[in-house]
Amino acid sequence: LEDICQRAEISQDALVVVLDQVSDPQNIGAILRSAAVFGALAVIVQDRHAPEVAGAMAKAASGAVEHIPLVRVTNIVRALETLKNSGFWCIGLDSEADTPVERAPDAPRQALVLGAEGPGMRRLTADSCDLTVRIESEVRSSGPISSLTVSNAAAVALYALSRAR
Repeated sequence: LEDICQRAEISQDALVVVLDQVSDPQNIGAILRSAAVFGALAVIVQDRHAPEVAGAMAKAASGAVEHIPLVRVTNIVRALETLKNSGFWCIGLDSEADTPVERAPDAPRQALVLGAEGPGMRRLTADSCDLTVRIESEVRSSGPISSLTVSNAAAVALYALSRAR
C-alpha cells in the first residue's frame, strides 16, 4: 500500500479501487480489467476475504493481472486512512447514497470503494469514506432486476469518475 501511495505522489492524478469483502474471483477479475482500462494504480482487497489470483480471476481479468497490482491489506479501514493521509479522496459506492457518482468532487487522488454484492460496504468502511455516491439510472428499470453486479457497478463508476477528470 505504501508503494501505491508513493506512486500517487509523483502522479498528476491517481485512482485506486478498494474492495470491501468482494470475494467472487470472476468479479474481482472483471474489476481488475476495468481498473486497467481507466488507469487505476491498483485494486486493494482485504487479505482474508479475497481469493488468490488464479484461473477464474485471471480469465475474467483478460490480462489485467499483469498490469494492475492486487494489493492485499489486513484491514480495509486502516488502508483507507493510509490513503487519506496520502491525499486520496475516498468515494464509496452505495445504492442508497444521496449523491450521484457524476457529482463526486474531482479530486486529483481518488479511491473508489465498493462492497460485496448484497450487503455492500460494511458500516465502518462506509463511515471511513469521505463521500458515498450512487449510480443513477436515467431510465428506471421496470424489469425483475434493479441492480448491477459489483463488477459492472465498478466499471460504470470508474467511467463516471474518469469523465469528471
